[in-house]
Amino acid sequence: MLDPSNPVMLVLLWLTLVGVLAALALRTFRRDQREYRRFKRFRTTKRRQLMLRRWLIISFTLFGGMAAVTLVASGSFAAPLLAEVQAWPWVSWLLSVLAARPSVTSGVIIGVIIGVVGLTVVGVVAVRKEGDEIVSVGDIQAILPRNRQELVLGGLLSINAGVVEELLFRLALPALLFATTGNAIVAVVGSLLLFGLLHSYQGVAGIVITTVIGALFMALYVLSGSILVAIIAHAVVDLRSLVVIPMAVSRVHLIDGRLNPFAFTPKRETAASGARAEPPAVTPTEN
Repeated sequence: MLDPSNPVMLVLLWLTLVGVLAALALRTFRRDQREYRRFKRFRTTKRRQLMLRRWLIISFTLFGGMAAVTLVASGSFAAPLLAEVQAWPWVSWLLSVLAARPSVTSGVIIGVIIGVVGLTVVGVVAVRKEGDEIVSVGDIQAILPRNRQELVLGGLLSINAGVVEELLFRLALPALLFATTGNAIVAVVGSLLLFGLLHSYQGVAGIVITTVIGALFMALYVLSGSILVAIIAHAVVDLRSLVVIPMAVSRVHLIDGRLNPFAFTPKRETAASGARAEPPAVTPTEN
């Protein structure tokens, strides 16, 4: 661990922070947005699966690698940062309420679970009844799985995001920001803003909603004191979007990408029957 009280170590911490920010900026504003624009033009599931695998590998190696390096450099500041945030008056009050009334904690958890499940069921029923496309906040329609092979990749991407993104944006990066600035507010707010900007390929709405969701994950980490809780919550949210809803609405688990090589948003009746659908017309520029 690097000691910021040593001027040389402080410089190394700042260099680490600059390197992490530069890598995130390069990946987010140059490669992610360009690759996502290309991805939306793909018309075959083979090309989509290749890109999904590429994103999975890059996410695991880049974000996982940055989290590991950052934790090596500044991981010792994660616990002091958590303690300082938990000492904030309103956080301390909330923690005392939850500790004094376990029934309240259980009620909140059960209520959240029921609310999420209920909203998901209502949304799925409404979409299937009207035959509309899956409604989403932010530009994520293109990434939704179209067949069972893509569904598997969607599940892997969800679990991977839950692990590496929480380790980086809820644990490692806040600790690094706290080590360099000494300010807990900068550490928390800065990491949340960076998490939102990471999803800039989803548009402004995607950035806003992702930042809000990131704040909820941060709250779970602070209130529970365990990063594992945030990891599980993040993975569950992504699995809901990339696995559960596509299965429930479009029945993509019944579509074999090997028999249906063209990627398209499956019709509900086609997906339900499992029959092979006629692919849309494809021009050379679409391939």
